[in-house]
Amino acid sequence: MNIHEYQAKGILREYGAPVPNGFPIFTADDTENAANALGGPVWVVKSQIHAGGRGKGKFKEASAGEMGGVRLARSVDDVKKYVNEMLGATLVTKQTGPAGKQVNRLYVEEGSEIAKEFYLSALVDRASGHIAFVVSTEGGMDIEEVAHATPEKIVTLTVDPATGVMPHHGRAVAKALGLKGDLAKQAEKLVGSLYAAFVGSDMEMLEINPLIVTKDDKLRCLDAKISFDSNALYRHPQLAELRDLSEEDDKEIEASKYDLAYIALDGTIGCMVNGAGLAMATLDIIKLYGEEPANFLDVGGGATEEKVTAAFKIITADPNVKGILVNIFGGIMKCDVIANGVIAAVKAVGLQVPLVVRLEGTNVEEGKRIINESGLDVLPADDLDDAAQKIVAAVKKGA
Repeated sequence: MNIHEYQAKGILREYGAPVPNGFPIFTADDTENAANALGGPVWVVKSQIHAGGRGKGKFKEASAGEMGGVRLARSVDDVKKYVNEMLGATLVTKQTGPAGKQVNRLYVEEGSEIAKEFYLSALVDRASGHIAFVVSTEGGMDIEEVAHATPEKIVTLTVDPATGVMPHHGRAVAKALGLKGDLAKQAEKLVGSLYAAFVGSDMEMLEINPLIVTKDDKLRCLDAKISFDSNALYRHPQLAELRDLSEEDDKEIEASKYDLAYIALDGTIGCMVNGAGLAMATLDIIKLYGEEPANFLDVGGGATEEKVTAAFKIITADPNVKGILVNIFGGIMKCDVIANGVIAAVKAVGLQVPLVVRLEGTNVEEGKRIINESGLDVLPADDLDDAAQKIVAAVKKGA
């Protein structure tokens, strides 16, 4: 689960990390009080969407002005002007795609005098089983280009979960960033705060970009991006309340109600698979034969008929879907359960596009019998290669 910058900074503040003061803006009426409370003389007005590259983004509406999604204001009137222009407008960045995202929230923050910009993040390093800190002296909006062109400028260090963060981790971060004296001490304290926040909130990723040194030699988290492990949110009901459904795809929201792993994509072939690895292989082979998948959907190893029915309905709700491939390998999941779920869903929503079903594993013969005797116009497949070729051919024939 992702959250907005202002929410992320609120969490970091609770753990003692240095962040600028600011106020979220939900309506234009909130603006003047927020700007006056911060006092100026410089304010920053930031679009709050779940996407990076806001500063270099462009609004679709001419009325939103030509400046990006992050703007510097030097008067309360400027703050009010920018809020009125940006709130409700559609911001397009390199991460939103051409459709962009509507800006429903803004964040007005006190300005900072920047002397240096750095990059600092924490994430779960699955190779080592540790939390890793990634740091670079090249902070700012082009960190992706730094990683591509000059990877030697990025330093990674891991924290053993048996010991937790230690003073030497803070010293290593300070050394990587070239910080000395009091700034090095601030870096050590910051690393401790970020690690505590990461572990205490069950984060998956924490990114501070940029981490700045102000002109009065203070470290400050100027931006913050956080994503949480959704499987751990039951331990943090206060964090679950931060979820902004307006930032998510409607189909993904519906899938989450049934504990389905669903991600919307831009293709034409809807996929329903059990197991993440098999799902990835299914997506790959669809692309190999010349079409694009419309989604990633893993119904899991213990899916019920209800979950399968819900998954099928979610796929067919996508107007871009021109064909559906069901690819199930029954281990814990039983093929007859999948078959009954597919039939129930088709009867409920109808079948307007080609459907290919490949079943293998537990109760496979029973599953095939159920499909064959259903009276549905379903193309059976013997294996994944056969299934992919059949659904691609069917979609291209109907194009």
